[in-house]
Amino acid sequence: MMGEELKVYSIGELAGMLEMSQRTMRYYEEIGLLNSVKRVEGGKRIYTDDDYMRLKLIKRLKILGLTLSEMQELEAIWSLQKSSEVVLKRLLELLDNHMKRLDDRIADLTILKNEINEYRNRVDSKIREKRGK
Repeated sequence: MMGEELKVYSIGELAGMLEMSQRTMRYYEEIGLLNSVKRVEGGKRIYTDDDYMRLKLIKRLKILGLTLSEMQELEAIWSLQKSSEVVLKRLLELLDNHMKRLDDRIADLTILKNEINEYRNRVDSKIREKRGK
């Protein structure tokens, strides 16, 4: 591994690669989700492949419905425990909770869809009644 150069990215390069705003990336750093960011002379941020992978994970967890505070909780667990097993078990709990909420929401939306359909059919039959008279 000697002589292998560490690849670094500017905030703009990484933002483009991740389709994420630079403002969002700075915010994640500010709230402690991205704490490995290095700075060079003049305070300019530089990012590594590890930062890229971390931001990709944050983006994925966000898509899956985790809140930033839940991600901060996972980060705090990692900081205290240094155990991926503990973090992953908590992540499973969080994902299961989100799945339950989604199931509840799907059930509510299914009920609403049926109510809309029923009402629509009643309105449609009133229109047909009027035409028939």
